[in-house]
Amino acid sequence: MDRAVFDRMAVQEDVHWWFAARRQILAAVIFRLVKLPKNARILEAGCGTGGNLGMLEGMGQVRAFELDPQARQRAVSKSGVAVLEGALPDDVPFQSERFDLIGLFDVLEHIENDEASLATLVTRLAPGGRMVVTVPAFPWLWSRHDERHHHFRRYTRAHLAKVAEAAGMRMEHGFYFNTALFPVAVIGRAIKSLLRLDRADDTMPAPQVNSALRAIFAAERHLVGRMKLPVGLSLCAVLTAK
Repeated sequence: MDRAVFDRMAVQEDVHWWFAARRQILAAVIFRLVKLPKNARILEAGCGTGGNLGMLEGMGQVRAFELDPQARQRAVSKSGVAVLEGALPDDVPFQSERFDLIGLFDVLEHIENDEASLATLVTRLAPGGRMVVTVPAFPWLWSRHDERHHHFRRYTRAHLAKVAEAAGMRMEHGFYFNTALFPVAVIGRAIKSLLRLDRADDTMPAPQVNSALRAIFAAERHLVGRMKLPVGLSLCAVLTAK
């Protein structure tokens, strides 16, 4: 990602509505659909500046890796977790460890070879382990946002299931989320494209707006594992080895 994007992430991810609500949804996914064992071993692949590590520490023993050195340093300072240098698909640390849960949260779209990356990570799963993956949804939603964040692609559920299958995994659960705000985002991106506006859409909104957006987005945690929504700005999948 651009350095400016990493810098904004480091400052905002504790309070920005998207990061905060996504953590609540991820916690619900893990609790309801993964059901970790006691003293679970957890790996976050590509942890960025560490915004998810505190949430994961409440669930087990956490390890993490990150390629960007400044992001890695911030993640260590923020969480105290030992974050090692690493990159997908060919430079993943913790070769001798196996994990009950691997989190890949909005990372796969940044990697050119997504199939090889999943194939590498599946070798780090313990027997019965699960991988939770989130990615941006629907190629037709491609925008300047994706270019600014150095994405290679956006996914449909069928596409992600196909990549997982080729990597030796199967999709146990797959669902779209960030659905309530889907129409607003589609209209907003269409207007930006029409008017050729290039303003970043991940800046911090006013406090009241931020709180409202967080509440709307986070409410979807109650739907995890109970119903599938037909569309959403993001896609979540729970994968396991075949």
